[in-house]
Amino acid sequence: MKLLFVENGQTFLKYLTNRMVSEGFTVKATFSGEEAILAAAEEKFDVAIVELQLPGIDGIEVLKRLGQLQPFLPSIVLTAHGSLENALKRAKSNAFKFLTKPVDMAMLLRAIHDAHAHRLEFENQNIELKDSPDDASNNGAMVKLRDKLRGLYGVKA
Repeated sequence: MKLLFVENGQTFLKYLTNRMVSEGFTVKATFSGEEAILAAAEEKFDVAIVELQLPGIDGIEVLKRLGQLQPFLPSIVLTAHGSLENALKRAKSNAFKFLTKPVDMAMLLRAIHDAHAHRLEFENQNIELKDSPDDASNNGAMVKLRDKLRGLYGVKA
């Protein structure tokens, strides 16, 4: 599994990187939002772990841009700046999970595996929708929904 870490604390980033590599992950470590966005534009990742407080582009903006570059990429917010305000921002930014520092390593590993499983499930659902034979334009699910609504409301085609 390939992880993207976005963390401004060099010591913590080095520790996390070494720990995740020892757990069998491939890790790309970045120190800024800009660096993370460039990395995501060049290579695919399975899960991103993002600090909110970053120099330059903040973590919320990084989450938005990562989502634009890699729509299936689940992101975990890992921050020492955990507050209700940040949690609300996270909810709007579509982050998969919100963890605060200091983080329990078992909890972080579980969150990474859960995020990856969620990604695979989401990708599979989208592949099934694309491959649906119900409509030549690959909109099978929408056609089914449209037909169901027409039947429900008595609308003739």
